[in-house]
Amino acid sequence: MPLIALGLNHLTAPVSLREQVAFDADTAGPALLELTREPGVEEALILSTCNRTELYVGVSAGAEGIPRAWLSRHHRLTPGKLDEFLYQHDEQDAVRHMFRVATGLDSMVLGEPQILGQVKDAYQQAREAQALRAPMDRLLQQTFSVAKRVRTDTRIGAHTVSIAFTAVRLAEQVFADLKQACVLLVGAGDTIELAARHLADKQARRLIVANRTLETAQELAGRYGGYAIALADLPQHLAEADIVVSSTAARQPVLTRAMVEQAMAARRRKPMFMVDIAVPRDIEASVGELPDVYLYGIDDLRQVIDDNVRSREAAAREAGAIIDLQVERYMAWRYALTLKNPALDIRLHAETYRDEVLEKARSMLNRGKSPDEALAFLANTLTNKLLHHPSARLRAAALSGDLDLLHAAGQLYGLDEDEAPPSRDSERS
Repeated sequence: MPLIALGLNHLTAPVSLREQVAFDADTAGPALLELTREPGVEEALILSTCNRTELYVGVSAGAEGIPRAWLSRHHRLTPGKLDEFLYQHDEQDAVRHMFRVATGLDSMVLGEPQILGQVKDAYQQAREAQALRAPMDRLLQQTFSVAKRVRTDTRIGAHTVSIAFTAVRLAEQVFADLKQACVLLVGAGDTIELAARHLADKQARRLIVANRTLETAQELAGRYGGYAIALADLPQHLAEADIVVSSTAARQPVLTRAMVEQAMAARRRKPMFMVDIAVPRDIEASVGELPDVYLYGIDDLRQVIDDNVRSREAAAREAGAIIDLQVERYMAWRYALTLKNPALDIRLHAETYRDEVLEKARSMLNRGKSPDEALAFLANTLTNKLLHHPSARLRAAALSGDLDLLHAAGQLYGLDEDEAPPSRDSERS
């Protein structure tokens, strides 16, 4: 069953296209069910973040093109529109790609930790949709183990810079003193919470948290000394904000050009700095055309992030070596699945013998034989049947001097755990 990793990310596609193929928590589950119903698709996982949308799919031979066709069809895109932006990795390259993604080696922010949580969320979604079989389930478990080891054994996470931190750092370049700034945070997920933490450390003058669920906004704002509002109340409070950082899971913009124009008029053209780190975007792109509005999207943060990459390149090389070793181990396990397993045949033969002898023992009881006599027949006959062929082979091995087979039998039955097997040299002496 070939394994495919298919997707696009911040390096291959602009945000305008990434948002068209994004999946959120509500759409990923139904999409997985739809994808696994495609002919030849055996198992699947969908990973969709602000920087990437990826399909990890196990397919039967000859169905390798199904995931690519499904992705375009599911999002109602013109056939071929995605082709120049998509990348595809097969087999061990797909495994290596997953390991690199989960460890942050393929992120815009090298080594950023949030991606691992997003991979775990994708794994949970796939499990709930019953879209995983043993090969990919094993791959995900090994992915989490690899990510933990990379974090432990390298400095890939040292001084890591998250998207949220980058947004705050960029805001500092516009507003030299955040202690004088009012910051509006739109959303209440992990990215916004990280931004709130960084802003609290910088002692921003005021924090306003807006979220669709007011209770969630109140909980987050309370942890960082902020003020909570409902998303529907954004128009009434937008003019207060010197800085806006937005990251929601909304499918449509939550901040429109008309809303921002109204806020800027109320601010008397006092500049507003806005960072949209959502995919799909939270802020209408045309907002960036307004005077005195400085709008940055997630792709605009790349230059700020690049300054921090060099410090972790050595750690990334160490992480790559760990990943290469783990790819080999997973592929060896995967290859073993294709081999005929004699244990299955042994169990099948044993169960067949058991059923035959058990039926004869029951027949003896029906004919009036005593339970002791039937049990003795059952035990003796079953033992003889199970051991007849192995005993005959081992007797022949002893006569021919096949010590390898004798030693293997001892290991198989656990008979030589405390006794080393005789060597060929000792047999000759």
